[in-house]
Amino acid sequence: MSIRVSGPGLKSVDSHAAIHEAALNEAKELNHILGRLLKDNQKEKALETAYIAVEHWETRTLRHAEAEENGLYKEMIEENPDLKDEIVALTRDHDTMRYLVKEIKHSLEMDGFDEEVLQQFHALVHVDMYHNLEEERILPHH
Repeated sequence: MSIRVSGPGLKSVDSHAAIHEAALNEAKELNHILGRLLKDNQKEKALETAYIAVEHWETRTLRHAEAEENGLYKEMIEENPDLKDEIVALTRDHDTMRYLVKEIKHSLEMDGFDEEVLQQFHALVHVDMYHNLEEERILPHH
């Protein structure tokens, strides 16, 4: 599979924000469903949904992050070297999200779905929300 390096959607502030918002809203909805399933003690359904949520993070957010790192971020630094520290911070956010997804997958394989995993999914949303705010603050200067 090839990843588009930096298409017009990544460079347009409005469409880039829309990509973030859609993925984040889906993640929040999955967290809401997971919370209900946990509360209702539907362990098997919760585990199945947790794997769907992991797939969501991998295919929507982390794949998008990889495209940003391979294209948009490099272009931004080339055009404005003063953004290097901010781009490093944005990339670190991506690394934090990758780490959390890896930890969630490990927990699901070892212990199944529980309250701790739900908290990790909530942490992912918060890291992503902050990341998106920072990225959209920097992007207009691009």
